[in-house]
Amino acid sequence: MPPTSIPATSDIVLIGAGIMSATLGTLLKELDPSLRIAMLETLDDCGQESSQAWNNAGTGHAANCELNYTPQRPDGSVDISRALEVNTEFDLSRQLWSYLVKKGAITDPRAFLHPCPHMSLVWGKENVEFLRARYKAMSAHHCYHGMDYSEDHKQIAGWAPLTMEGRDPNQPVAATRIITGTDVDYGSLTHLLVAHLSAQPGFSVHYKQHVVGLEREGSARWRVEIKDIESGDAHSVLSRFVFIGAGGDALPLLQKSRIPEGHGYGGFPVSGIWLRCDVSAISDRHHAKVYGKAAEGSPPMSVPHLDTRIIGGKKSLLFGPYAGFSTKFLKHGSLTDLFRSIEPGNIFPMMAVARDNIALSEYLIGQVLQTSAHQFAMLQQFFPWAKRHDWREAVAGQRVQIIKPDPQHTGVLEFGTELIGATDQSLVALLGASPGASTATFIAIEVLQKCFPDELTESAWLSRLRQIIPTYGIDLKADADACRRIRADTAVALKVDNV
Repeated sequence: MPPTSIPATSDIVLIGAGIMSATLGTLLKELDPSLRIAMLETLDDCGQESSQAWNNAGTGHAANCELNYTPQRPDGSVDISRALEVNTEFDLSRQLWSYLVKKGAITDPRAFLHPCPHMSLVWGKENVEFLRARYKAMSAHHCYHGMDYSEDHKQIAGWAPLTMEGRDPNQPVAATRIITGTDVDYGSLTHLLVAHLSAQPGFSVHYKQHVVGLEREGSARWRVEIKDIESGDAHSVLSRFVFIGAGGDALPLLQKSRIPEGHGYGGFPVSGIWLRCDVSAISDRHHAKVYGKAAEGSPPMSVPHLDTRIIGGKKSLLFGPYAGFSTKFLKHGSLTDLFRSIEPGNIFPMMAVARDNIALSEYLIGQVLQTSAHQFAMLQQFFPWAKRHDWREAVAGQRVQIIKPDPQHTGVLEFGTELIGATDQSLVALLGASPGASTATFIAIEVLQKCFPDELTESAWLSRLRQIIPTYGIDLKADADACRRIRADTAVALKVDNV
């Protein structure tokens, strides 16, 4: 769009055109159709960075299979509390998507969502004992109703044949499976949401527009300074609220805002590489997302998994990711991103994280130095009869883990997501990575609670929000009946399996 089409003023500015901004924009427009919203994106289309289908695993993180959400306690029992949080956060996404399907804003959920069982697979005596304890804890909770468990080679082969063919019949193995899992194309979903928003009055999306500055303009208003990528022209938008949902670029933009709440935050970039198989004779024989155990010291995005992916109507397999290191904060970013993010306020937290995370540094160095033969050997632990010529390398999306200042003026490396907002509720930035896209609706609701508390009343947005998210205010971890009802309802609307 030409610069002249960008409004001089707006109620809301969304920086970044990924799944986060698209979800927040959708929710805000549903709650108040009169809002004027401008979305700004550096690239030439929406959903091109971490939201793009091949840049993420599309797991629909419901914490069914990701073992990093269920740590083992010293006594051998398994803590499932984090898994339950993520599991029920994904229910909020399902409710928003179901609402949009029922409304007709999304005509067919198959455009972005497909049923796909989620599995965990381990081998070796200790790992089998861990998975058995994990299953015992999870299957006892209503949120994991329908989870299956097996240590039988033949049974597991029925669930995921490629993982068992050629495996030592005497090797101890164990697997869990839950058939209510999904494969999500977040790139397609982002396009659907932005198209729906673009059809509404008061919304505009502007591509090839790079945000170069954020300046306070009076009380609780922001001037968003923009540079047109093609023409080089400078222009600006004045807005009373700014959401920074720009993936890896969120940290530099938060720094540009100079809000005190962002002081001391840093970022640690982690890149990833997939192995991808598009051979139908192979991909047609595997219908599951199969997660294993992460290597010691590895980041959550590096949990190995063999995934069914359905993108653009084509079924493929994806394995990885192999973690690596790049100084870029975005896949389409600059090698100087990390260095430009270092400033006096965050240098000590970043140095402390480097000192306290030697194991992570060693892991990443090892991953970078891995040969293709080593990488393929990891795949063969999941798919023993895999052939090298059937797979090709693909670069995954870039993630920036949070380096968070703590009261001791050191730093902590955080692997989740976090909202950092101005005290006056006029600006908020989303930092971090996993579980990210899968919990975009939960994050959007957090933005509403953090920045629009005066609107979340019965006389304003609250009753409308309950129409969109029927379980808003209900703890699905505690209310088994509500959990069962909403999952059955959303399963019908989204054409996915239910148990």
